[in-house]
This record gives sequence, C-alpha cells and structure tokens, in this order.
Amino acid sequence: MAPNTGFTLWLTGMSGTGKSTTAAYIAARLRQVGRNVEILDEGDLQNDLWAGIGDSKDERNTVVRRLGFVANLLSRNGVAALVPCVSPYKSSREEVRRAVGKYVEVYVDCPTEKLIERDTTGRYKKALNGEIPNFIGITEPYEPPNSPEVTIYSDTESVEDGAAKIFQALLDLGLMSTDELKTITGKKMKANPLPKKARRDEDEEDPPVRMVGAKGAKTAKVAAPKADKGSKGAKARPATRAARVGKPAPAAKKAAKRKAK
Repeated sequence: MAPNTGFTLWLTGMSGTGKSTTAAYIAARLRQVGRNVEILDEGDLQNDLWAGIGDSKDERNTVVRRLGFVANLLSRNGVAALVPCVSPYKSSREEVRRAVGKYVEVYVDCPTEKLIERDTTGRYKKALNGEIPNFIGITEPYEPPNSPEVTIYSDTESVEDGAAKIFQALLDLGLMSTDELKTITGKKMKANPLPKKARRDEDEEDPPVRMVGAKGAKTAKVAAPKADKGSKGAKARPATRAARVGKPAPAAKKAAKRKAK
C-alpha cells in the first residue's frame, strides 16, 4: 500500500495578510512534484458550503468546522488540503487540529496599521467608520495562535520567504521529502525534527487579541488571570505555618526570662 501523503495546511490570519496568495504559491510547487492539491479558500466556498450563515462567533466557528471536515476528508485520502481562512477563534482551530491529525498551522501575521494602509477593497476603512459590523480585527477580536508550526510576517517577508518556512516545516514533520524540496527549491534541504510541544501551563499568558475598534480604539489585550495569594504552592504554606509556630508569643518570652533569673 502506498503511504498516505495527504495533510492539511491551515493558514490563519486577519483579512488581507496574504493567506490566499501564499496558499496559491505553495499549491503550484506541490503540483510541480506530483502532489494532489486542493485549495479550500474561505472566500471562494461561501456560496457552496455556508450560504446564509452570518458572522457571529458561533457562525464563524461553524464555517471553520465545515472547512475542517472537508480538509480532513481530502487529507486522509492523499490530498494536500490548503485552507486560507481567517478562522479568528483558537477553540475552533484546535478542534480542527484534533480532528485532522496531519495538521500544520501557519499564522500569517501583519500589523493592523499595515493592513489598513494597503487595503485596496476599502473594507477596513468602512469597518473603522462603523459601516461593517463584526469585522475581525476592528470590532471583533482575532485570537492569534499560541504555538503555530509556522509564523509568517507578511509585512516584512516575501511570499517566497514565507513559503520557504512552510516547506522547512513540512520537511521537519516528515510530510515532504528532501528530493521533493530539491526539485521545488533547487537546494538540498536538511530536516530539523521539531521538539515536542510542551503543554501550556494554566497560568501562561495568552497573546493579545487583535482588535483596533471602530474610530481607532487601541488594540485589546486579554490579561492572564492572576494566581490567588492563597495558592502559591504546597511548599510555601508549611514554611509559613512553621514560622508562625516557631515564633514565641510575648507572654512566653517573659516567662522564659523569669525562669532564667
């Protein structure tokens, strides 16, 4: 039986960061080495997969689940499924990760100010003026991934630079071979096995959500909950109690002095 060469490459990020452009670039090069590839672009599939669905949080998560379902069907049948999708909420992205298995998350990052500057559609300007409600990054939050396999900074990195990061990750994860990447890049790339991800501590601070707000409000941040003073660990509490018990009371001190005399 031939090995399953399918996987899902999930590109998340705010509108206009370059997710679709990157997906098209990767797809062309995967086809160059004979891979079966499908692009599931959020913007192209709306009428077919979720016509009539709105843009509330629950409805956006429904869109992500449907894209994830199709991506899973494709990837388990030997297809590289590339999914450029804003997918602003971490919970639904992690749900797709658990369902798919061979899942590679790519965070395409770009400062909101740059996105507003280079926006040719005028949608960011309309959102800032309150003309488009529930616009991710302006009036609705975007939750960046905690630990994506790849992060691309599209304001400073070219499409080629970002793609090189993705190909390296695919090689490191065993989803592509050195021969395939030599054909694509013209260079012999070396695999660097990725370390196992440590589980996040419960009190680890999440990255700030991305939300400017209409009329230019500042970026919102999610503050990590502070630990309760009474829960600093089992080791600290006995030491504190011992200090209290070991310190003699004033009356006991006077009695000790009289006895010494």
